[in-house]
Amino acid sequence: MEHRDKDYNKGPYRKDRSQAPQHDLVHSTKVRAGKRRTYFLDVRRTLGNDHYLTITESTKKLNGSFERHKIFLYKEDFNRFMKELESVVNLIKTDLMPEYDYEEFERRQQEWEERKARGEFDDNSESDVENNAENNSEKPEDLKDHDDDMTW
Repeated sequence: MEHRDKDYNKGPYRKDRSQAPQHDLVHSTKVRAGKRRTYFLDVRRTLGNDHYLTITESTKKLNGSFERHKIFLYKEDFNRFMKELESVVNLIKTDLMPEYDYEEFERRQQEWEERKARGEFDDNSESDVENNAENNSEKPEDLKDHDDDMTW
C-alpha cells in the first residue's frame, strides 16, 4: 500500500501514527538549551529520495510532559532562510544588544555539565537546584528578572 504525506493526517493514521510510513532519518543533532529546552535538527529523506530539515523545539513542562514545536525547512528555502536568520541574529547582536555576553550561557551550561559529571548532584539536590532556579533564588542578582531555563 503506497502512502503519501498528506494521507498521514487522515484515515487510520490520524490517531496512531506508529503504523504510518516514516521518512528516513539521515542525520540528527541535539542542541541543549538549559534544563528544560532542547532543539533537534533532523535531516530526513522523503519517499522520493529528496531531503529536508526539521527543527524541533522540545520544552519540558513542570508536570513532566513535553511541548514540541516543529519547523519543516525544504531545500528550496535553505538559502533564503539562512540569509535572513543570519541577518536578524546579527541585528540583535550588533545593533540591539551589543553589550550582551552571548557566550555566558554556554559557559554556565558547560560548568553545570562538568559538576554533574563529577557527581556533585544527587537525585534530590538536582531537583532542589531546579526548583530554586525556578524561584530565582540562586540566580545572580543582575539576572533575577530574566525568565530563562538555564542552569544556575
